[in-house]
Amino acid sequence: MRGSGSVTIILKVLAAAVAFWVATQLVPGVEVQGNPSNPTYWGTLVVVALIFGVINAVVKPIVKTLGCAFIVLTLGLFLIVINAAMLLLTSWISGQLDVPFHVDNFWPAAVLGSIVISVVTWLLGLIIPD
Repeated sequence: MRGSGSVTIILKVLAAAVAFWVATQLVPGVEVQGNPSNPTYWGTLVVVALIFGVINAVVKPIVKTLGCAFIVLTLGLFLIVINAAMLLLTSWISGQLDVPFHVDNFWPAAVLGSIVISVVTWLLGLIIPD
């Protein structure tokens, strides 16, 4: 079936955008400026999801490789720190690109935000076909 891969990618980006929206609703310090009834707000979430996806595809594997010993020693809990750092990096890059997305600090905003985003993305990933 031609083109189904691109549809899956689009659905995964939209799922990540929804996960970011849930994080902005539940976690103080993770915020997108604007009004959710405005289409620009949702466009911002899609752009943030794309930035986060690129960071997870390029930077995260390098960080995980370098931090492999810490991941093993902490029985995987160091992955939460890595995910929070990737969320803060997303916030910083968004700021550099004038995208109105911001994460206030590492603890609790980035840590809790990354957990919420991971859980929501995982749950939506169960629904989205491969």
